Amino acid sequence: MQKILGWGCLIFLGLLFMIFFTPDLNRHDLEATYAQAPSQFIEVKGLRVHYRDTGDKNRSTIVLLHGFGSSLHTWDAWSGVLEKNHRVVRLDLAGFGLTGESPDHNYSDAADTERLSEFLNALGVSDCILLGHSMGGRIAWNFASTYPERIRRLVLMAPDGFPVSGQKLGEKPYDFGRLADLIQVVMPKFLVKKSLEPAFFNAEKVSDGLLNRYYDLLRAPTVRRAILDRMRQTVNSDPVARLHRITAPTLLLWGENDPMIPSSNSVDYQKALSHSQTVILPKASHLLQEENPQLGLARVLEFINP
Repeated sequence: MQKILGWGCLIFLGLLFMIFFTPDLNRHDLEATYAQAPSQFIEVKGLRVHYRDTGDKNRSTIVLLHGFGSSLHTWDAWSGVLEKNHRVVRLDLAGFGLTGESPDHNYSDAADTERLSEFLNALGVSDCILLGHSMGGRIAWNFASTYPERIRRLVLMAPDGFPVSGQKLGEKPYDFGRLADLIQVVMPKFLVKKSLEPAFFNAEKVSDGLLNRYYDLLRAPTVRRAILDRMRQTVNSDPVARLHRITAPTLLLWGENDPMIPSSNSVDYQKALSHSQTVILPKASHLLQEENPQLGLARVLEFINP
């Protein structure tokens, strides 16, 4: 009887694996769908970076950095407005979208900062207005701390950096052990949807098109392996000394109902940033730029065009 039960369990697990097995998608097909004009690719330190560079190159440059698990497409609505009066540069950060994993597999704050610096150098961008969301916010403030002379204005949207409630310095908040390795072969679409829904104040706004984009780009070659590397390398460190080095006027922008990086974290940033202002938007969650683009964009335009 035990043997029969054992074989039954194995067969059941095998069937589950067959049902939910999620292989990588073909890069050529993904690029045909998600790298249409004005997308471009450039090699930076051995990394083939997917980016878009639009607007008037004689105007001031705005650089847009997306969050964890996202891509440059998160800025589609905003870039269409911003590029009317600015040069707008956005990219798939290392480990995400059509850029994929870094050859050195290094996703530390220092490595992200230097990759961004090399990328901007390659595009001839000496200084810019820098805007980062979530993980991209962490990269943005680290860059502004390391190269304060290159930042005209800084916008941090629900930036990662301070430990959230219950976390401690020195911890790896996103390291979920070897069980997380399963995402390399199993990533059901309904779980991706469930992970996106809290990022919206109104979960019904997670459209099929938006879900398909996130799901497809998470299945781009090397992305899931890079995600695991980044999760295991991210460490809670004290950001205060680095934030003190930032000299650019800074806008802290949050959704009041953000469960991922709570708006209460804005207090810590405001204490550390001497030239900052905070805007907390009601009835808004984590993905401000995708759920209700005009709501957050209006405050950004006020800030960058005083």
